[in-house]
Amino acid sequence: MHALYHQNTLKIEKMNLRVKFLLFIIASLTIQTELKAQGCVAIRTVGGLNTMEHSMMHSMIEDSNTKKKQVPLWDLNISGRYFKSYKHFNGTDEQTQRVTDGTDVRNFSRTLDISLVRKINVQWSLGIDLPFVYNERSSLYEHVGSAVGNPRFSTYSQGIGDIRITAYKWLVAPEASKKGNLLAGIGLKLPTGNYKAEDIFHYKLGTAILTRTGPVDQSIQPGDGGWGVTLELNGFRQLNNTLSAYGNVYYLINPQGNNGVSTARGGVASAAAIKYTSDVMSVPDQYLLRAGTNWTFNAFTFSLGARYECIPAKDLVGDNTGFRRPGNVLAVEPGANYSFKNFNFYLYIPVAVRRERPQSYPDILKTIDTNVFSRGDAAFADYSLNIGLGYKF
Repeated sequence: MHALYHQNTLKIEKMNLRVKFLLFIIASLTIQTELKAQGCVAIRTVGGLNTMEHSMMHSMIEDSNTKKKQVPLWDLNISGRYFKSYKHFNGTDEQTQRVTDGTDVRNFSRTLDISLVRKINVQWSLGIDLPFVYNERSSLYEHVGSAVGNPRFSTYSQGIGDIRITAYKWLVAPEASKKGNLLAGIGLKLPTGNYKAEDIFHYKLGTAILTRTGPVDQSIQPGDGGWGVTLELNGFRQLNNTLSAYGNVYYLINPQGNNGVSTARGGVASAAAIKYTSDVMSVPDQYLLRAGTNWTFNAFTFSLGARYECIPAKDLVGDNTGFRRPGNVLAVEPGANYSFKNFNFYLYIPVAVRRERPQSYPDILKTIDTNVFSRGDAAFADYSLNIGLGYKF
């Protein structure tokens, strides 16, 4: 009876936290916002600024009192991202039986990013990005097992994510006489997000279902636990009076190999997990590529482009030990912008056209050791919702 009361109390507390987070998002959306997304592959929302925003970031505005042209010094964006992942892939092959059998893992991710950029001079700007996350993960295998008919349980995480501070420099400034611009950025990603968030897991002992506390899955941890360096390149080019092109390149370098957090969900890691280093969570690199075209009509701009997000199996710097689900998503990304004075509202909905879960570093070690090809799977979303509002002042 006491255990049942404890579980019910936890459920009520989690429902209250969800309500508070929802109210926080609604309150923020009434001010300004943008949304973003991924899946079991822990691609976090620390990159991918809109180049249209950068191209107009230092546009001149008329001051009705002084009759002089002034430059906005601040650029505020409050953005959000939502997705549900549930479709499993091994390589590029979808494991459709997982959804049919009800053994699929379901991730629900809600992220709210608040970014503020301050112009320092004609060439340089300094920005800070503060993410808030609320994640839910529903599965069978992490609890009492993957057998059809077993009860499904959920784990949760929430809080501040990894803060990013970035210095931006115009390589090609958006002067009135030029049709394009190019903005570079280099930043520092701080390990401010909780990378060892815990929740309750359920397991069987005989016929009884018991509980224990342990770190939640890597994909819903608010942070990764490592210091990182970010590199960005954002470009914009006017083609004619109504058409333009944009492009983004973003890379997060995480030199740290792993953060030492157990992947055993409160249990004991297996000998195989320890042997192939998947007993602890890795701190992986990630990168993002975007490119497309815009069509402008009065205050509206409609865009169509491609978006590619990736967690590589191996990092540029440092070792690759630890558990990670490498993966990549190629998406078609339609979008729309509406500008009103110093405000800009935008909506982007990237729709996945190709998803891949390649071999991880532990998979490679196991394949070499056993001479049997090994590769895990990962769940991906069909699409993500990205909506937001920017304000220049």
